[in-house]
Amino acid sequence: MRFINFFFLIFLIGIISSCNKNKKTNEAAAKMQQFVVDISTYAKAIDTGFFIVPQNGAELVYNQADEQQGINQNYLNAVDAFGNEEIFYNGKLSVDDYRLNILRNLKSQKPIFVSESVTDDNNITDAITRNKNEGFIPFIRDVNDYYYEHIPTYITDEDTNNIAALSEVKNYLYLISNSGFSDKQTMLAAIENTNYDMIIMDLFFDDAPFSASEIEQLKTKANGKKRIVIAYMNIGSAENYRYYWQSDWKVNHPDWLKKKYAGYPDEVWVEFWNSEWQKIIFGNNDSYLKKIIDTGFDGVYLDNVEAYYFLYHKN
Repeated sequence: MRFINFFFLIFLIGIISSCNKNKKTNEAAAKMQQFVVDISTYAKAIDTGFFIVPQNGAELVYNQADEQQGINQNYLNAVDAFGNEEIFYNGKLSVDDYRLNILRNLKSQKPIFVSESVTDDNNITDAITRNKNEGFIPFIRDVNDYYYEHIPTYITDEDTNNIAALSEVKNYLYLISNSGFSDKQTMLAAIENTNYDMIIMDLFFDDAPFSASEIEQLKTKANGKKRIVIAYMNIGSAENYRYYWQSDWKVNHPDWLKKKYAGYPDEVWVEFWNSEWQKIIFGNNDSYLKKIIDTGFDGVYLDNVEAYYFLYHKN
């Protein structure tokens, strides 16, 4: 009897722990929704046409990140499109049916951008086709471009139109690492020599931010037509190579640096609702977002909004 009671107790503790974890996850989801809404409100008060695009975490469009709870209209209104990674291909064909179904429900309301990762170049065409058939705008990384380091040799649906709205974008370049370029000017020239409708890039080349004039020159395609240039910003994890990182920081110091990011040794998941972190990200003239706005970017690509989940679950 004692043997049975012991294992029943372990089972009960597991249930309670799971319930507590789910409760914390739901609470964190609501905090991330509000974080994105606040970022959007701040940016659009400065520039009404500024684009807000969260990457991954598509389920945040629902209350409690749960389809059964209905649309969170404040969140939906705050964002201008949805960015996603690996919907069809994560190296090999591996369809994420859960997120795919969510995106199918959202595509009539906002543009859907999908970055796929393939390890076999023969799958590039299939990855493009699958996304286009769904009405998504694809960007495909090959085996050498997992970390967004290179400009692909192909471009989908190249056109000669001026691009002013995300709904007009037919193709895009996702290039947030400068490791493939010897210097800033080489990188700028390479981007400038493309006809992508939209560019997603970092605010910085190494530690030096791009200037407003440099970003402005990228807003013209090689064919002379206008395009959109958006800055990448990580809001769910802190990166130890950023200007804001302090030399004595580590996990739990400060206490809102919560957990190592598996697979990314330079990043730490954060309690993103912490006022110190949010002050780094937006709301003041020294914030990351204000630097992006002042540099003349057309919008911001918010990475790791799914931090609400990975703070309490394995990643």
